[in-house]
Amino acid sequence: MNVIKLKSMLNEFYNEDIGDCDITGESLFSMADLGELTFISKQTGVFCGEMVIKEGYKLLDSEIEVTMLKQDGSVIESGEKVAIVKGSIQNLLKGERVILNLIQRMCGIASITAEAMKRVTGTSAKVSDTRKTLPGLRMLDKYAVLIGGGVNHRFGLYDTVMIKDNHISFVGSIGEAIKKVRKKIGHTVKIEVEIESKEQLLEAIEYKADIIMFDNCTPQEIQNWIDFVPDEIVTEASGNITLNNLNAYAKTGIQYISLGCLTHSVKAFDISARVKFN
Repeated sequence: MNVIKLKSMLNEFYNEDIGDCDITGESLFSMADLGELTFISKQTGVFCGEMVIKEGYKLLDSEIEVTMLKQDGSVIESGEKVAIVKGSIQNLLKGERVILNLIQRMCGIASITAEAMKRVTGTSAKVSDTRKTLPGLRMLDKYAVLIGGGVNHRFGLYDTVMIKDNHISFVGSIGEAIKKVRKKIGHTVKIEVEIESKEQLLEAIEYKADIIMFDNCTPQEIQNWIDFVPDEIVTEASGNITLNNLNAYAKTGIQYISLGCLTHSVKAFDISARVKFN
């Protein structure tokens, strides 16, 4: 994780939430009032967000003491303590909501990713994320996927060529799209192509795509077509894949399965913060 970027993000989030001051906390407590805040899990899953807690409180107050009881990737049970934070009550409460919002989302993503990984056990398939992340939170969303045992797809439009159905429609064909792209990109950039039919698959193979994504194809279609793909081309499945049918896709021999549900509609993990006045 890029800690410099994380600090910048936290600055922005705090400015949005705190504004000019915490009118409630600053009216009730002085900076000399000290307390303790404990993050407690209220469900079972995978923890993710260690750096958010540490850097989040450090940014507010360098005197705050953070003790992590769980590290990223740890299994957490309902009722277990995740972290204990001690310091100025004003600053403990200023950071509480922003930090909770972030780690609840990250734990939710890590936990659903870990569940997806269980469902491909015994196959060669790996579970991947997509660009269907919450704007502004992509780095944290994708980090949480890694912590859950998944792998990252491209981070944005800038790091991998992906020729999708709309590109193909505008250009005219997969072959023409690949030829035009190859004239512009450097030798280190991969080209991925979405296909939806056997004809498109054969065209993508003919023009030497680096990665072929079977988009919105059924497990049976993938199984019927995947043997046409030479070993040097990476295969991926995406579209209409859920936890319920994930295993059926994994058994086709596909190498990667990208799931939008890991990030676009994840349910926040239930974590609470309990306080103690010192």
